[in-house]
Amino acid sequence: MLEAPASAVLIEAFVNTIDVELGTDELTTPPELRTWLAARDLLDPAARVAPTDLDAALRLRAGLREKLGVPVGTAPDPRQLRQADEVLRALPVVFEFGTDGHPGGFTPGPELPPVDRALARLTIAWAELVATGESARLKRCAEHGCAWVFWDVSKNRSRRWCSMRVCGNRTKARRYAARHTPTPRPQAPTADHPGPTTS
Repeated sequence: MLEAPASAVLIEAFVNTIDVELGTDELTTPPELRTWLAARDLLDPAARVAPTDLDAALRLRAGLREKLGVPVGTAPDPRQLRQADEVLRALPVVFEFGTDGHPGGFTPGPELPPVDRALARLTIAWAELVATGESARLKRCAEHGCAWVFWDVSKNRSRRWCSMRVCGNRTKARRYAARHTPTPRPQAPTADHPGPTTS
């Protein structure tokens, strides 16, 4: 089984803060965003989170969710991607050489305020997945009523559903029913329903 790297675990947790099937969202207020980021050591628990910070986080999340639908054949919403790109442009990152045996790597720009630094770390995690090609394993379930994001452990990266037993069967059953539902025949005219008239 292919284990998800830390960057994938982080992105998966972030985008799954919204649950389409249950209609719930863990990030509806600035305090909720602060709690979520602090729980993952991305932000000081005492940091101030403004409504504009929450808006940026939600736009970033929406853009990521759109990108994660691509591997299962879902066309992304260009508007959502544009809005996410606007957020990314405000989150510069820099590359730093490591010291004391640390290899170094990308890090949030030092001038960024705390919440922006946290969001930049999320974007670095996504960039790592894209750079290694592993972003193709992180997918949004093709069952639109679910849309849960999952890590594809199949050897050829062919999974389309978070659960074949649930979402896969649900989708296949719906397609089967659509193929085998007879097309209704037009009713013959009756006294009550004389059919179309011509003028």
